[in-house]
Formats: sequence, structure tokens, C-alpha cells
Amino acid sequence: MELPTIIVNFKNYEQATGDKAVELAKIHERVAQESGVSIAVAVTALDLGRVCRAVSIPVFAQHIDTVRYGSGTGKVLAELVKEYGAYGTLLNHAECGLEDMVLEESIARAKEAGLYVVACANTAEKAAEIVEMKPDLVAVEPPDLIGGDVSVSKADPKIIEESVKLVGENRVLVGAGVKNAEDVRIALELGAVGVLLASGVTKADDPYSVLLDLCSGLALKSE
Repeated sequence: MELPTIIVNFKNYEQATGDKAVELAKIHERVAQESGVSIAVAVTALDLGRVCRAVSIPVFAQHIDTVRYGSGTGKVLAELVKEYGAYGTLLNHAECGLEDMVLEESIARAKEAGLYVVACANTAEKAAEIVEMKPDLVAVEPPDLIGGDVSVSKADPKIIEESVKLVGENRVLVGAGVKNAEDVRIALELGAVGVLLASGVTKADDPYSVLLDLCSGLALKSE
């Protein structure tokens, strides 16, 4: 996936599940084609197959488990996620946190299945620990800002700088409260390669316009 990037987590929002997940994913695909920006979506396990079939942009599972073929009722199998057409998976989101040993094994399982891995961290220090587990990207999201009205870019810009310092260049996404082009521009200026967000798009009255605005923030970085 080209960097910088925008990943939108559909979560379990009514506006972004079922048939609406497909409709919303198609809007993301349209904006990606029009803007030339690499945009990905993360959808529920129940929506994964049909969203993958409906769009050409990267689709992520919101989670995978460490199970292999066989037992494991109710778990999300990495190989099946890949077979459905997913590009990658999110892991360790604040709403689906994992113990360190489980996270490390989950990253390894996802990689074994051929999935791109974005692992989430709540602090710069935790991001530095997680990067040693060899995910492709680490998404740093202060939990108290997730779903809020103030972005990490404006409320806690130092966490972005510190995360990039500890994790390294071209390895850090940032999220929590990201809403507009200015949030994206600041994140990139501070060294992030992109953003992970959810409600700013999924709950928007006009997701298309919001996505276009977010994409313009990538261009603003170089101005």
C-alpha cells in the first residue's frame, strides 16, 4: 500500500455495516480514484467478504485471532480473511485490546497468512514496544481522544513526534479525533505517514466530501 495513507475503521456503526458498508466502501474507492490517495477501509468480519468483492481498494479485517484451521468457534481465522480478499488486518485497537504475548502471536499469524498488519498503540512508548513485534505500521491513538471532537494532532502533537522518534520513519499512523485536512496536515508534518480514523467519516452527513477534504491534507503537507 502506498504511503501516506488514510485508513477508515467502519467499526460497528449502523451507517457502516451491512449493505451500508458496501455503499460506504464504494465512496472510499471513488475518492481514492479521483484523488490518487491510498485509502483503505476496515470492516467487520461479517461484511468482509462482500466488501472485498465490491471494491478494488485495500480492505482490512478489524481483527484476527491466533487460531489455525480446526477448532476455535467464534474466532476470526487469518487464512480465511486472506481468502476473502482482505489486504490486511488491524490488531490491538483500543476497543479490542490484546495482551502482549497474544498480540505478538497474532501479528505472526497474520503475516503467515500474507496479511498486511497495522497494530495499534495507546502511547509512544507502547508503540516502540509493538514495533519490535514487526507489524507493517503502528497506529498511535490516545484512547481518551478516540471518537472525540478534538484530534490528536491538535490536542497532543508531542505524542506524534515522540512516536516517530521511537518507532522510526514511515512506520507511524496516528488517530483519535481526526476530522479534517488540517488534522492530517499536522500529523504528516510531525512525521506520521497517514491517519487512522472512524466516526469523522462514518458518521458524516456527506462522507464523500469529508474524504476529499482529508485527502487535501496530504497535499497541504508539501505546500
